[in-house]
Amino acid sequence: MEHWLWIILAALFFECKGEDKVIQEQGDVIAAEGDTVTLGCRFETSDSSPYLFWYKQEVNSYPNYMLRCFSKSTVKAEEFNNDRFDAKINKNEKSVSLKIQKLQLSDSAVYYCALQPTVTGNTKTLYKNLWSKDNRILHNIH
Repeated sequence: MEHWLWIILAALFFECKGEDKVIQEQGDVIAAEGDTVTLGCRFETSDSSPYLFWYKQEVNSYPNYMLRCFSKSTVKAEEFNNDRFDAKINKNEKSVSLKIQKLQLSDSAVYYCALQPTVTGNTKTLYKNLWSKDNRILHNIH
């Protein structure tokens, strides 16, 4: 039986310097187990060497740090340090897409893109500024 995954994209949206922000327009992504998905995130910043972050938030949980991208490097958290997860900054397109391969049911979650310095320092600020278009509820579709 084929399992379907429902992935919701949202954004950690901050206006630290007025013009700095991330944009995730893709919305919900529905995919089958074993598929590959690419989650888009565009950013606007005056920083010439920005750091971009991806977070995963499962139902009734907090955002879980996945990885950070800067220049031509990607550093992954231990849980996501495998070939299934990858992200790279495209400076020309000002984007940092997250690629998830060989999808599993456990990948069903809300995925957040964030731009430094939005995630440094006080975690209370991180949660206070968490933003989602309409706070949709995430469901696994079986």
